[in-house]
Amino acid sequence: MTELTRRELMLAGMTLPGLLALSTARCALAASPQASSAADPLSFVHPELRAAARQAQSLGQALSAMTADTLPTMRGTADALTPPPLEAPPFERRTVPGPAGEPDVEVYIINAKPGASRPGILHMHGGDYVAGSASASVRPLQEVASALDCSVVTVEYRLAPETTYAGSVEDNYASLLWLYQHADEVGVNPDRVAVMGESAGGGHAALLAIAARDRGEVPLAFQLLVYPMLDDRTGSTREVPPQMGRITWTATANRFGWGAFLGQEAGGASVPSAGVPARVTSVEGLPPAFIGVGGIDLFVLESVEYARRLIEAGVPTRLLVVPGAFHGFDGLAADTEIAQRFNAAKLDALRGALAADSA
Repeated sequence: MTELTRRELMLAGMTLPGLLALSTARCALAASPQASSAADPLSFVHPELRAAARQAQSLGQALSAMTADTLPTMRGTADALTPPPLEAPPFERRTVPGPAGEPDVEVYIINAKPGASRPGILHMHGGDYVAGSASASVRPLQEVASALDCSVVTVEYRLAPETTYAGSVEDNYASLLWLYQHADEVGVNPDRVAVMGESAGGGHAALLAIAARDRGEVPLAFQLLVYPMLDDRTGSTREVPPQMGRITWTATANRFGWGAFLGQEAGGASVPSAGVPARVTSVEGLPPAFIGVGGIDLFVLESVEYARRLIEAGVPTRLLVVPGAFHGFDGLAADTEIAQRFNAAKLDALRGALAADSA
């Protein structure tokens, strides 16, 4: 057996920053001669993605081995793998006022143009709610800012288990409120602001959209949820078909992240809806949405269900399910045509939603 390579960690870190730092033994696909093809996770993977999936199989084992004790090492290793930022567009790190009685929040502001009136995006990074960093997201977000001629603010929200959802959701909301109130300083039209995130960041974006609706202070134009982490019951009290959640992101890792985020075991009847987008009573009045997910991602069924609820509630929603795609495929297999189409669809959704004539 060999260890995860640095290249694997760096590739995966493009979309799952902080979660990919465990150096663990690579698991062999040891199917017995009698095993059917259905038992082989690779048999469900899109042909374009199979090479990346083979490399990522040990990643799922690594992430499933996460514990509170291993988190400091994992976070530190991930920080060391953060891709360097591009020379342009410019970015700056600063602090904004935090929630009442809580610490200020660190954010990275990308492509600010004071006095302009362009689209703005508030971004939350992925990392199972327990890892990842805004700094690791700067480079890919510079590319988004350039492609869309917009400003992006990414939030260094507090992580679990040190802080539960009650703290990190408020960090994100405080950052959104700051962006809205300082839109001219950043060069943003306050009526053309979207929230977005990947994996746990997608869960945070959904929670932030709900909070903005309920508090009525910030009118959001759009929410972009990329394989979002929406429902603590997935893989805990709700089983998923065997082909889902076997490459990269597993039910075991999911239970750990949700338990840390909620401060209690995932899936139980007492889990607060304030921390779980899928448990919110009503999704009426939420901003238009794009939800993109792979067809064998652990999160596909909860993504489809959330999209269904939004559509039934009259929320304009686009759902993109990529057949044979696993969690984080757009980073691990970024050079493939299927990943490039997925990334282009995300940009197109943002571009259309934040266009001046749609505000």
